[in-house]
Amino acid sequence: MPEISRFFGIIIRMYFGDHNPPHFHAIYQEHTAEYDIHTLEVIEGKLPNRAHSLVLEWAS
Repeated sequence: MPEISRFFGIIIRMYFGDHNPPHFHAIYQEHTAEYDIHTLEVIEGKLPNRAHSLVLEWAS
């Protein structure tokens, strides 16, 4: 899976041709979450609050 970005220990990845809706994966330590690209809502998984906030800031 291609890595799009890396910051503060958070890795953002995106699969080519992955399932809908369009989304990206955020990985932080042992936590993972999938975020809808259009709404930035979490589709699946969970990150700690601080990591989640940083991902939202990055995506916006």
